[in-house]
Amino acid sequence: MKGRRPPLSSRTIWVNNKPSGRYCFSDDHPFHPFRVELTEDLLRECGALTKEQIMEPFPLGEAEQVIRKIHRKDYIDAVVALSTDKPDVHMISNAEQYGLEADGDTPYFPGMHEATAAVTAGSLAAAEAVMSGRADRALHLAGGLHHAFPNRSSGFCVYNDAAAAITYLRDKYKARVLYIDTDVHHGDGVQWFFYTDPDVFTLSIHETGKFLFPGSGFAHERGDSSGYGSCLNLSMEPYTEDESWLECFTEAVENVARSFRPDIIVSQHGCDAHAFDPLAHIHCSMRIYREMPKIIHQLAERYTQGKWVALGGGGYDHWRVVPRAWSLLWLEMCGHPLLSQIDSAACGGRLPERWPPTFPSHIQPPDLPTTWLDDVSSWAPMPRRTEITAKNKAMLEIALQHIG
Repeated sequence: MKGRRPPLSSRTIWVNNKPSGRYCFSDDHPFHPFRVELTEDLLRECGALTKEQIMEPFPLGEAEQVIRKIHRKDYIDAVVALSTDKPDVHMISNAEQYGLEADGDTPYFPGMHEATAAVTAGSLAAAEAVMSGRADRALHLAGGLHHAFPNRSSGFCVYNDAAAAITYLRDKYKARVLYIDTDVHHGDGVQWFFYTDPDVFTLSIHETGKFLFPGSGFAHERGDSSGYGSCLNLSMEPYTEDESWLECFTEAVENVARSFRPDIIVSQHGCDAHAFDPLAHIHCSMRIYREMPKIIHQLAERYTQGKWVALGGGGYDHWRVVPRAWSLLWLEMCGHPLLSQIDSAACGGRLPERWPPTFPSHIQPPDLPTTWLDDVSSWAPMPRRTEITAKNKAMLEIALQHIG
């Protein structure tokens, strides 16, 4: 534990994301660290993020030890080999079997191993800070790489930092972990890592895999062997809106937390279920990103003595969605007084006039929102709303059948 900063006075910790900023496939790749920078800019403009709240990630060496517990040696060796400036031709020819082909979703890049190990180091620091009692809550926005598997990358994810953090909590503290995944894409990697573990409950709400990557996450996926019953999937219909999404989410997490009785909650906050997101078909507004963190916070207070670790994830409307959604998450975690204004004002009240900062000359952002929440009254009505809501409700009933 050498080199760590002394205990912080704040009970909510922000893990420094800058060491993870090297996790960047290319300037035009949708999974870009620029999203985190915009969020930090917004929070600082609101006076909601201070130096005193920030802590550093684990040293890379400690993170690599946990990575080697959860990922296969040949896969890690391939990641390391493909992380050089000029990878060996033989390794390039084998990249596809590890999901790292140059023209794929998760292409190899120089420094890849160190960058994704840094992501894991941040999530481990968050887990240790909360479970040790140093803080009640911790947020690592660069984390949430939930699609990576033991033997391959997937869906922009190289090492699975969420699985690493949960493994650390299980190994060191024997903690019962409730993992809640709100990304619009099924949290498949984390689910399969712990599919037979009765002390890790994985709950994922996402667009149905019938139409969206990764094609999994159905109600019949409930865990296996001694872990049967410790997995729940909410497979939502395309074009689901706020009311139906939140109804299913609220009932599911309440039932699971009451039945499972976790020691700590680890949540993943991909914010790509928004109507503006280009990679999915859900039609929710910013409202769900105000409400879901509030619900999780309440569950933590009720069942885990406040212990809550939150991670980032997907979200591909970099300007209009991600900064607002992730800022709302942080404001909820630290109980910032700005929340009362957001909750009482029309459309959440206005964003700071001086945000965002001056745009780089090569970036042409879209028309930006001026309020924290969306004015959904100006949105076109969604066809088939009644049918979509009914299908989601029927799915929820099936998904909850095995929850005591």
